[in-house]
Amino acid sequence: MDLRAALAAHRLVAIVRGSDPEAALRTVLALADEGIELIEVSLTGKDALTVIERARAALGPGRPLGAGTVLTADDARAAHRAGADFAVTPGLGAGMATARELGLPVLAGVVTPTEIIGARALGAEALKIFPAAQAGGPGYLEALRGPFPHEAFVPVGGVGEAAARAYLAAGATAVGIGSPLIGDAADGGGTAALRERARAFRTAVQEATP
Repeated sequence: MDLRAALAAHRLVAIVRGSDPEAALRTVLALADEGIELIEVSLTGKDALTVIERARAALGPGRPLGAGTVLTADDARAAHRAGADFAVTPGLGAGMATARELGLPVLAGVVTPTEIIGARALGAEALKIFPAAQAGGPGYLEALRGPFPHEAFVPVGGVGEAAARAYLAAGATAVGIGSPLIGDAADGGGTAALRERARAFRTAVQEATP
């Protein structure tokens, strides 16, 4: 898949991390049903690889599905076998390198300019600023775009609706949203509120200043 183009088109990555595999699967399917096109299932969730496998079977081959928190080479290989289309990492390392070897595009976690340069050298398609709030928020992203005007930045960590709009206005290609969107849905909560939040976040990113 062309991860950079997908991020630019959809502007939102939903991050699912759950303690209840059945609930996590329901969450993925509900998000997809609400038009969230880019969904990442974190490998730190319970039975995450099974969730990815079952979500892939339910969604079919045409819907992008990512594996998150890919740390090791084994993580990357397992995510690839499970049917992930892209890998998301919290930093640079063996998981990123192996994912690229397997042909998976990578959204690589970075904070500093040195890490940005390293991620690009390793073939990252896009750059996840993580943890975004602690790194300095939209102002820090705007500063990074001075020396790196053409990079696809995706802030992740503590991104609510207002922050999503601010990051996109500051030049983010997309935003990654976990608990402010997912709530308790992936831990056994209901999906009605999740669906409402999904619609609200979709509106927020669609209306945000390009």
